[in-house]
Amino acid sequence: MSETNHKPHVVCVPFPGQGHVTPMLKLAKLLHHKGFYVTFINTHFIHQRLLKSRGLDSLNSPPDFPFESIPDGLPLSSLDLTNQLDIPALCDSTRKNCVTPFRDLIATLNNTASIPPVSCILSDGVMSFTLQVGKEIGVPEVLFWTPSVCGFMTYLHYELLIQRGLVPLKDERDCFNGYLETPIDWKQGMNHIQLKDLPSFIRTTDLEDIMLSFSIGEAQRSYEASAIIFNSFDALEFEVLSAIKSELKLHPIYAIGPLQLLINHVMISEENITRYKSIGLSLWEVEDLKCLNWLDSKPPNSVSR
Repeated sequence: MSETNHKPHVVCVPFPGQGHVTPMLKLAKLLHHKGFYVTFINTHFIHQRLLKSRGLDSLNSPPDFPFESIPDGLPLSSLDLTNQLDIPALCDSTRKNCVTPFRDLIATLNNTASIPPVSCILSDGVMSFTLQVGKEIGVPEVLFWTPSVCGFMTYLHYELLIQRGLVPLKDERDCFNGYLETPIDWKQGMNHIQLKDLPSFIRTTDLEDIMLSFSIGEAQRSYEASAIIFNSFDALEFEVLSAIKSELKLHPIYAIGPLQLLINHVMISEENITRYKSIGLSLWEVEDLKCLNWLDSKPPNSVSR
């Protein structure tokens, strides 16, 4: 049996959007650097979009860091790189179409002699369909929430906002008439916030809005995970991390960020630069770097939000 077969095998499943794929890839690189066999699973739509935008070289990874994809139900006609991604369609499609092909792919991986058996599933917090498969094969499932810890806490309490009659909005004019300045003073660890500070999925008049119901469902399923991790750190969100640990008493909660600093440390060696630098998952053919050039032209510590 080869050395590869003795490695722990983590399957990484990002949500098919740039702000989710990028941090998951950083975490996957770190795990691979620590000795894991990593299978990185995109949806067909995102996989094809990546190939179209970056070419085959973007997936030029080591043998023990393969990329796979599963069908998601989205039409490949949507692959025009000039188009914005239809996020509600992505969310609706993944939760309806991905669990069966994901189960089949895991079975294929586990039945391939040259690949170590899957020992852990690491999924984006909003790809919770994977929880069912993790239970079926008896491996732990870790959910990686890519928003801030504060954002996750808000999703956990969306249902309470509905119960209190604050959401959905009574009228579209509530977005502009001062209603969003309503204080939310009952969230432990999150003081002095208003409705306008919450993720914008609450800004709907439809109780059945796809993004509202999707956010509620995914947050509630986090209670089923073996552990939850965040790309954050204690000094940044200590109070809300403490509140979430109190609310999810039986679940390990870890703040493992900022991932970019960890990646920078790994990339010090020439060997790792060669190994990982070519693996890039940008969904855009040409990235607009004008904002970075503008920031670089300013004196240190002179630009604020």
